[in-house]
Amino acid sequence: MKSLTVEALARIVGSGRFTDVAARFTGVSTDSRTLRPGDCFFAIAGEQFDGHDYIGRAFARGAACAVVSRDAGEIDTAGKPVLKVPDTATALGDLAREYRRMNAFKVVAITGSVGKTTTRQIVFHVLSKKFRTRQARKNFNNTIGLPLTLLDAEGEDEIIVAELGANHPGEIAYLTRIARPNVAVVTNTHPAHLEGFGTLETIVREKVSIAEGLSDEGMLIVNADIEPLAVAARRTGKPLRTFGTSADADYRVENVAHTGLSSTFTIGGQAIHLPLPGPGNVYNALVAWAVCDRLGVTLEQFAAALKSLPSVAMRAEPVQIAALTVINDCYNANPASMNNALAVLGSVRGAQAVSYTHLRAHETSLHLVCRLLLE
Repeated sequence: MKSLTVEALARIVGSGRFTDVAARFTGVSTDSRTLRPGDCFFAIAGEQFDGHDYIGRAFARGAACAVVSRDAGEIDTAGKPVLKVPDTATALGDLAREYRRMNAFKVVAITGSVGKTTTRQIVFHVLSKKFRTRQARKNFNNTIGLPLTLLDAEGEDEIIVAELGANHPGEIAYLTRIARPNVAVVTNTHPAHLEGFGTLETIVREKVSIAEGLSDEGMLIVNADIEPLAVAARRTGKPLRTFGTSADADYRVENVAHTGLSSTFTIGGQAIHLPLPGPGNVYNALVAWAVCDRLGVTLEQFAAALKSLPSVAMRAEPVQIAALTVINDCYNANPASMNNALAVLGSVRGAQAVSYTHLRAHETSLHLVCRLLLE
């Protein structure tokens, strides 16, 4: 993060006037354990922990200032500024929105029911070959993680690749107005987090709301093979491109073949080898191409970059243990990602494979162990 004055921070988060023009901070942290000297500590109250309980520890580790929503009491702040706001999470979003406005980097924002993280990893891997690119840490895609992703950016960064996630209506619209994406992606819409959304129609509306924050020259990219999603995207009136296997898709994939833990296909006549398994990853690669094309990467450069693409942790990740191939697909799942996991197993040929999949939905856990003896 570029250095900012505490005076500017006070103005941005609405904490009243702060007159010490010399005080500055060089980063942002919500975790006193990983805070670096010079960071501004945002005391966020979460489900398990309340950052206000760790203000003293943050200053002991070298925090330059803190943003709080209740009095620090008798805590030793080492004489450093403490700014009080009504809600620290909202203040963090306000700072990220302003920081985004202050910098020239472009933002790619990715949402969808499944495939966000893998698509983000593919886009980051390819764009990094040509641009100074930064991506979200892990799956930082919520009201805390997205601001931290933007605030991680340095002045020299050219492109930030971010995820936008949601459990309830309204979250994507809030996040996209902070990110102001140049390219906004909806990978797909499937039944997921129904406890918060209720219906698939609500999920479609939520995901398409990513278009509300598009920058003036921004582009929305959605899955053409999911008709309700494509229809909703067209209704936004925003510049739109689609991807998929449909004849009317702007970016089409053809000649798809799955072989073990990789796939081959063609895009615009260009042969592509994808070192990731399953049909879901073909879609992830296709939408990644749509993003990279928008940002000035050629199809030949895209195909070449994919050859060195690493696997994505806990997303159909192959792990070799002696003669066994373990497919680690242990991240949270829904019916669509479960279907893809089984398709991956079905594509494996010529070896014994074991897959352990940990599914979590509606706060329940299902452990599925499939042992396949393949001919």
